[in-house]
Amino acid sequence: MGPYCPLILLPALSFVLMLKLVSPPCLHTWVFLVQMSWQTAWHLFLQYKEYKLREAPDARLLIAMSSLMLLTQRVTSVSMDVQDGQVTLRGLAESGSHLQKARSLLPFLSYTLYFPALLGGPLCSFRTFKSSVEMSGQRHPIALWHVCRKCFLFLSLECLKALLGIRIGYDFFDITHHGGLQGVVSIWGLSLLYKMSYYSHWVLSEAINIAAGLGFGGCSANGSPLWNDLWDADIWTLETTNMVSQFARSWNKTTADWLRRLVFQKINRYRLLATFGFSAWWHGLHLGQIVGFLCWAATVEADYRIHAFLRPYVRGGAVRWLYQMITWAQTQLVVAFVIMTVELRKPSAVRLVWGSPISLFPLLYCLLLFVLPKKKQN
Repeated sequence: MGPYCPLILLPALSFVLMLKLVSPPCLHTWVFLVQMSWQTAWHLFLQYKEYKLREAPDARLLIAMSSLMLLTQRVTSVSMDVQDGQVTLRGLAESGSHLQKARSLLPFLSYTLYFPALLGGPLCSFRTFKSSVEMSGQRHPIALWHVCRKCFLFLSLECLKALLGIRIGYDFFDITHHGGLQGVVSIWGLSLLYKMSYYSHWVLSEAINIAAGLGFGGCSANGSPLWNDLWDADIWTLETTNMVSQFARSWNKTTADWLRRLVFQKINRYRLLATFGFSAWWHGLHLGQIVGFLCWAATVEADYRIHAFLRPYVRGGAVRWLYQMITWAQTQLVVAFVIMTVELRKPSAVRLVWGSPISLFPLLYCLLLFVLPKKKQN
């Protein structure tokens, strides 16, 4: 990250200082406000350079920003653990020398800066991280097989993505010139390329975590160890589900769980809107991100209502098969629209996406919000 290392080091150190200076009941509030203020300031600086100065941001700055977003997940996860009593700060409050108190802070500093998380996740809880470090000398050799399997899947995804890129092309502005069904299929294919980039990134991150001794999920019924505790890429579910809501819960799973705990479970009204709105804030507040995530929230709410309305009419046989296929296609096209809107981000690209035929599919879901009754969610 070069000169941008302070973007990560300063909030990591400030978090450790807050563990020492702020009382546990107030810790989460302070950590959240300080961390999100720091992250938002840098996101706005990036937008200033990109839109006002029309300068391409330094690649090292983008890497640092990605790591800063992941750091936000970890420090707020710890602060929520402290707030809920799952992690105690007993060693910081007990009497002792300054050196002993400083040592009690080292696990937290190590957790905020351990390299697999800086490279791309997935989110590992502090308790899981600490227990993995304490058991590092007892790592089972079968973990090597899981690392190799993940690496093979990563290489397969990269090869498939390259072949798909040659077939489809990467120029979005070319693709939007296509109309009708061809335009819909072309934009869906380009969104698939974006999804595969995420899949390969998550799979490689999972392999790195397992190689570092993280992600041990206990043993199966026959006694073989399971390395499935840190899992973001549920590719099968993502590509086969016929529900936008299930896609949202399975996409980047540890981040989805973090958002659910940080926002969704903390409020009683407009929970989906608040959760997806915060996700847009966390991602950077570009216009495409704001529009895309708010549209995603609306389609998830509509998805709950549509499936609740249709299920009583769906019986076995051909009707159920037809229902599954139509709702699967609708889910894929809604997700394709959201991904393209969020990834392209700029106002000019957002206008093109909204002007393309694929925008009809999320608009249909949003219109049904005003027709179908609300389904109560847990």
